[in-house]
Amino acid sequence: MANLKQKFGTRPKLLRTQKGTTRELLAAQTDLAIESISNMERGIFGPRFGNVEKIAAVVDVEVKRLFEF
Repeated sequence: MANLKQKFGTRPKLLRTQKGTTRELLAAQTDLAIESISNMERGIFGPRFGNVEKIAAVVDVEVKRLFEF
């Protein structure tokens, strides 16, 4: 069973790809490094709350949608 970071990481990736946004564009729009986005999506690191809000804004969803897994 996947851990929480891995479960969480799948959501921004799914929502990002559904919106047609690349990691590069998401990184630029959230002021995060591409490597940080990649690590989060792969479940290596969990994001800070402020970054969760930024990601939700870019993919145009409520923050809670990032936790629906």
